Amino acid sequence: MSAPRLSFEESLQENVILKEICAGCGACILVCPFACLEYAEEKPNLVKKCEICGICPKVCPRYDFSQQALEKLLFERERKPEEEFGVYKRLVVAQANDKNILQSCQDGGIVSALLMFALNNGIIDAAVVSATSKDKPLFPIPRLASTSQEVLECAGTRYTYSPNLLALQEAVKQKKKSLAFVGTPCQIQAVRKVEAVPLKKYSSLLRFTIGLMCTESFTYEGLIQKHIQSILGVNPEEIKKINIKGKVLITTKSGVVKTISLSEAKQYTRKGCLPCRDFSAELADISTGGLGLSDWTFAVIRTEKGKEIFDNAEKAGVIRTRPVEEEKAALDLLVKLSKRKRKTV
Repeated sequence: MSAPRLSFEESLQENVILKEICAGCGACILVCPFACLEYAEEKPNLVKKCEICGICPKVCPRYDFSQQALEKLLFERERKPEEEFGVYKRLVVAQANDKNILQSCQDGGIVSALLMFALNNGIIDAAVVSATSKDKPLFPIPRLASTSQEVLECAGTRYTYSPNLLALQEAVKQKKKSLAFVGTPCQIQAVRKVEAVPLKKYSSLLRFTIGLMCTESFTYEGLIQKHIQSILGVNPEEIKKINIKGKVLITTKSGVVKTISLSEAKQYTRKGCLPCRDFSAELADISTGGLGLSDWTFAVIRTEKGKEIFDNAEKAGVIRTRPVEEEKAALDLLVKLSKRKRKTV
């Protein structure tokens, strides 16, 4: 006998929203066939009577979540205890060869390089990424990038939250056939739950996923408006780049660098990030992160699908790599942060 269908109120409202553990990923809004939900204040809100289809709890990364079940779906086995940062096939330190990417990217530009390679070679016809709002400086929004120029415009990391899954709605509307998805660990988890259902309307479009290593995301009101704008006196419109290398580094367009200690920044951590136990996006095809590196990206290639796209991009000269053994400190940091996140209650 199948389990009874639960309404939004009985499942996500009661067990996720009211408990303040919602990741804000937007997966429930994406899959609701009756458009009962809308995204506001980084969470789903019921705007009309729930039709009790029971789909929304099936895709939520904070509801009835089983890492082991999704590992079996993706890797056909569970992670071994010694695999501190998840299952993988290859570890490298990598950098894009395109100077235009390196001028715009966060670290080594690997995400942008892989997306542009996939677009230019017909592997995908669009990529789900995040961009910044034209009306609200540094405010992240989901975006569907269909050209290399659009990918370049979206380069760089946003440290406040963008519900990237919502861009899949636009992909369906535009009748896209093959997508790459870039997102945080919780968003990758939601994508895998969509595939596990499966909801082929979306899952059939996905060619590969790139996960962004993430300790936490901050509130826009706290980090950008209160601290950077009010306390530091930096106009968000004048900021060229924000990065984290042991502390938050804010670089302005004029070259001035301001800093915020991580202990100060953590007061602005989103509540929905606190239950997360996945630092390195362990369910992605490829995981990427800075890990203290300068102008290079640490890449964890996890699946055969991820290995194929990465290896082909490397062979084509789009990216270059160095042995991970040359950056032992970065590898040690990956293990340390993964262990720390796993201990999250």
